[in-house]
Amino acid sequence: MSKELSVLSKCVRGAYENREMSWLSFNKRVLDQAMDLTNPLLERCKFLSIFISNLDEFIQVRLGTLINQSSRDPLARENKTEMTAKEQVDAILTCLPSLYKASNETWRFLRTELYDKGVSILKAKDLSERQKLVAQEVFEKEILPRTTPMVLDSKHPLYRFENIKVYLLVSLERKGRMMIGVASLHSSTPRLIRLTGGKKTHLMLCEEMLYGFADKVFPGFNIESKALVRVTRNADFDATMEDADDEFGFDFSRLVQTRVEGRTGSDVIRLESTELSETLKGFLLKNLGIKKSHCFQIQGCFDYKFMFRLGDFIDYETVSSLRYSAYKPVIPRALSGCTDLISEVKRHDIFLAYPFQSMDVLLNLLSQAADDPRVTSVKITIYRLADRSKIIEHLLRAAENGKEVVAVMELCARFDEENNLYNADLLRDAGCTVFYGIEDYKVHSKIISITMEDDEGISYITQLGTGNYNESTAKQYTDLNIITANEEIGQDAVAFFRNLAVLNVEYTYKRLLVAPYSLKSGLLAEIDREIAKGSEGMIRIKINSLTDKECIEKLIEASRAGCTVSMIVRGICCLVPGVENQTENISVISIVGRFLEHSRIYAFGRGDDERVYISSADMMTRNLEKRVEIATPVLDPQIKKKVLHILSLAESDNVKARRLNSDGSYSKIQNLSSPINSQEECIKEALTL
Repeated sequence: MSKELSVLSKCVRGAYENREMSWLSFNKRVLDQAMDLTNPLLERCKFLSIFISNLDEFIQVRLGTLINQSSRDPLARENKTEMTAKEQVDAILTCLPSLYKASNETWRFLRTELYDKGVSILKAKDLSERQKLVAQEVFEKEILPRTTPMVLDSKHPLYRFENIKVYLLVSLERKGRMMIGVASLHSSTPRLIRLTGGKKTHLMLCEEMLYGFADKVFPGFNIESKALVRVTRNADFDATMEDADDEFGFDFSRLVQTRVEGRTGSDVIRLESTELSETLKGFLLKNLGIKKSHCFQIQGCFDYKFMFRLGDFIDYETVSSLRYSAYKPVIPRALSGCTDLISEVKRHDIFLAYPFQSMDVLLNLLSQAADDPRVTSVKITIYRLADRSKIIEHLLRAAENGKEVVAVMELCARFDEENNLYNADLLRDAGCTVFYGIEDYKVHSKIISITMEDDEGISYITQLGTGNYNESTAKQYTDLNIITANEEIGQDAVAFFRNLAVLNVEYTYKRLLVAPYSLKSGLLAEIDREIAKGSEGMIRIKINSLTDKECIEKLIEASRAGCTVSMIVRGICCLVPGVENQTENISVISIVGRFLEHSRIYAFGRGDDERVYISSADMMTRNLEKRVEIATPVLDPQIKKKVLHILSLAESDNVKARRLNSDGSYSKIQNLSSPINSQEECIKEALTL
């Protein structure tokens, strides 16, 4: 225990907390929602699934990155808590056992509740004799044909375990000879298998069936021991323009494709398993080249994606009470029945707040632009898209209709690289201009520029937002959008795409703040304006993450000057509030609820002097210095009022919000007034937002 405390004590230093520890704390808040009885049962099941999915990505990317850094530059220290990469790796590995324990306990709790609701998720050891016969019949018919077994010997050498895939590993004996067997299931295998019989719905995971009937997979052998295992491989990779120039003749897409394919053979950085015999443990440690500290025993499931399908096995009347009440994003009342969105936006700016309001408004605008003879060009930045995206569909039709279509496709959107490569090919084959950003900066901006020309001359319609052009996540993430015909912003948008095409990041825009050149300096200048006001200064910020040291130092300066600093930081927060003589005037809350909080709002000042921006950027060094990001001022008074109302609702949340304390811990907010769930309030107000 003293070793653990020694490791974790390095993670908080004055007013700073290590980003990795802060992220793990955020993910624990996600897991806490799985035990929050104010959430319906099936929704709590989803939170457990999200927790594990988040953790898988964190291990692949963040732990992978730190391991690479530790090898490349072992003496380097991060700039806030001064921890080396190895110290951060050790801290992560120290925290993981408690997170696994909490997730296992959550699984047991949820499994019991599901049983009470008529759904029994069985383990192999739980099967009655009758159930064993039923399960064996299903296994031999449905699972065994999809099984790929291999006995490892000199003619069957160890093949690579795929990343995040479950395998059966067995220790075998035949005629006095000991061997190791491995088996995996084809991706077409149903994850949940239903067993007939009984009043309850009996379900079994396919990997649990594989484990339970291992003897059918390896006939003729004595099975000495068996386990289910899953490996996690390092998914961190660099893809620079210089590499593309040198290795692939200036074709960045070929470089990214090669890097993505290379993930399958990258180093193993985590091993998860059910209980291992010494024989199997020794085999894995030797052949995977992994340390014991990177190995974790799983008592529940390796992942819980199947939780999203549990409602299919519950009758309709019951399942409706186990989910959030149904909600469908609405069309704002002011746009109800509107068939000419181009004319509408020329009359006044349009504001959309996802997921409370529908993305269909933006899709309809793009559809109209694709057919309108006045439209000469449509330009867009793309970071993540839905499968079978309507955005792509409208862009393709615009190209077919003779419009100039330009798409800035970010190929290095983590784990969406293949989808973006596919869509880039579709657009390019249709005659659209597609390019992949600018030098070694990721393009994370959310902007659409529509140029029109008629008898009155050239005009513009510009959309600026905080979230991706993804129809799926627009129903799950809170994001803000402004569609405007403002001339200056329209000219900025045209200049933005022109600058990307000619590799120019050092440009001063009339209205927009654009990273890496003017966004950070613009935000710091706004904070300075408030610092000059002393105790009259007001700074209100809603973001996903706060890691940039220069921004943190400026916020500390604001606190010392007496400014009120109110922050909503959903995830990583490397600033610790309430530290004497440093952050006493700063408050930080985090909201984890039904929807993923994703919008970024920056507000400075009070009353008529308040300046408000929405942005694609968090206060992270990568966003402000290593990406192309945009913050747009909210110019329309009515939209400004709506954005500030959403911000105020979030600040007043006392149901799903958790307050960050001066020791780095989070706690529930004491509810001394009526309960306020900001997301539920936004649902009620959706037509007026």
